[in-house]
Amino acid sequence: MDTSTGSDMGLGLGLLFGALGFGGALVMLVAAFDEMKVLSGWGFAAAMVAGAILIAALHLAE
Repeated sequence: MDTSTGSDMGLGLGLLFGALGFGGALVMLVAAFDEMKVLSGWGFAAAMVAGAILIAALHLAE
């Protein structure tokens, strides 16, 4: 039986960077409908960076 106590940092980081990634994807979608290609690209970049940090944070928080 494992009696060690862990923290909820992995869950919190997952929710934080998941929300940031979703926000970046939403910016990308809205900007694409308005024909703002540069802003859409920045939204995509933000979503990808947040997703990469999300995966790294989940692995490091274990």
